Amino acid sequence: MKTQFKPLIVALCLTTLMACNANNKKSDISNQLIAETVIETNSKTEQPEIKVALLLDTSNSMDGLIDQAKAQLWKIVNELSYAKCENENPNLKIALYEYGNDNLNAEEGYLRQVISFSDDLDEISKSLFSLTTNGGNEYCGKVIKTALNQLEWGINEDDLKLIFIAGNEPYSQGNVSYKEASKLAHNKDVTVNTIFCGDYDQGISISWKDGADLTHGNYMAINHNEATVHIASPYDDKILELNEKLNKTYVAYGSAGRKKMEMQAEQDSNAMSYNKANAVSRTVSKSSRLYKNSSWDLVDAEKEEDFSYEDLKQSELPIELKGKSKAEIKSYVEAQSKTRIKLQDEIAALNLKRRDYVAKQNTNASNSLENAMLKALKTQAEKKNYKWE
Repeated sequence: MKTQFKPLIVALCLTTLMACNANNKKSDISNQLIAETVIETNSKTEQPEIKVALLLDTSNSMDGLIDQAKAQLWKIVNELSYAKCENENPNLKIALYEYGNDNLNAEEGYLRQVISFSDDLDEISKSLFSLTTNGGNEYCGKVIKTALNQLEWGINEDDLKLIFIAGNEPYSQGNVSYKEASKLAHNKDVTVNTIFCGDYDQGISISWKDGADLTHGNYMAINHNEATVHIASPYDDKILELNEKLNKTYVAYGSAGRKKMEMQAEQDSNAMSYNKANAVSRTVSKSSRLYKNSSWDLVDAEKEEDFSYEDLKQSELPIELKGKSKAEIKSYVEAQSKTRIKLQDEIAALNLKRRDYVAKQNTNASNSLENAMLKALKTQAEKKNYKWE
């Protein structure tokens, strides 16, 4: 049966495992790897990044998987926010592709780039929730090769570069060999993780495990129709109350400011559409270092090195700041920043108690997308000396 992917993940996974120590790369390539490939390398020049490309089958029958992705995106982002690379906090960038949908261009292989690498978590959430499903042809090799060629993977040796591809049709379909795509991935130092939606042994028989093995990735089989279990905690209501206050600290500016603020509220609503616990997870993400909105929020923008109050135009300012002097604008933004930090600290403190409570209540093992992705992410991150706080 074809698999259907609706709005999805994450966030995931939706949503920061960066490659920390390039010296830990294995010099020996196992027999399962494509031999004699050359990885482009460069000395470390930038803050490390975790780059995750999600390739999602949006053909029929994948609704359950997409629901998991929407419901678990913020949990994944939150877990990644605790990652450490030596003394650095790695950035997180997520890209999203859909493939296997009849509504997509046949000449391009029934695939589409939904969003390129981005650290805008609201945009990523919006992209996931925009996906719809329809029957089609799933060409894994084609979509992997396309993502490798189109996206800016970079050559920083400390970056953790991962592809997660999910589906349930034979991995070998299409006119682009998955082995050819795997060789390209290895050249770019990108690890391909495969998620088969169905029986574990069936996935092996139709090459999903082989696709992962060729780049030292993880092969995973999940029950994509498993309902996501959200555990309520005594701290949820207070965290959501703080979220309302947190939203009021944003100072929208520029031509896109108002629309971005509306999108923020829309993604709050999307998270709540699953239940309160999911909305709480999003609030925790919004209080983390990964939630950055310097393109439209003056509080975040003011922290950027190239920001200057002298560059602000009156036409770009919100109503409450129009006609104000530069000194008055600066004072207002600084006050909002102090309020935000206080709220973020309160949310973080409550979340520590919430995590402990949920861990004690959650005694059942889950065979879900979230668990599969986080297991793979941490396994591969540890090879580059990532640690979790």
